[in-house]
Amino acid sequence: MKLESSAFNANELIPAKYTCDGKDISPPLLWDELPTETQSIALIVDDPDAPGRTFVHWVIYDIPNTICQLPENIPSVKTLPNGGVQGKNDFGKFGYGGPCPPSGIHRYFFKVYALDKSLGLAEGATKNQILAAMEGHVLATAELIGRYKRQP
Repeated sequence: MKLESSAFNANELIPAKYTCDGKDISPPLLWDELPTETQSIALIVDDPDAPGRTFVHWVIYDIPNTICQLPENIPSVKTLPNGGVQGKNDFGKFGYGGPCPPSGIHRYFFKVYALDKSLGLAEGATKNQILAAMEGHVLATAELIGRYKRQP
């Protein structure tokens, strides 16, 4: 499986447009090479460099297997029009919350999971609830890491 963005390359800086210093909108994402048994897709975006714990920026699950991309600026709604359910991020909101590191450069892990079932979780599930529901059902994963440092 592969995960890419037309907004930034792997291990490069995420443009400010997609952060708290810009429009704070989600970047475009594209994945391919899904296993044929894939029933749904989940996406988790988090920052392991946050102080104290890994900070969750975005979770979406039950994305239909017919979808292979998310355009930029996904609305902060509980259920997406084309399918997919958004969970709560660590900002306490539905949808995407962009990078906003308190200091230094942080890494942001965009991880997509091909699953052999739909999770069927209620809207607003947390990363831990999603990971627990996915256990034993992950067919493949792909990862894209972007970095960001706030400008003084």
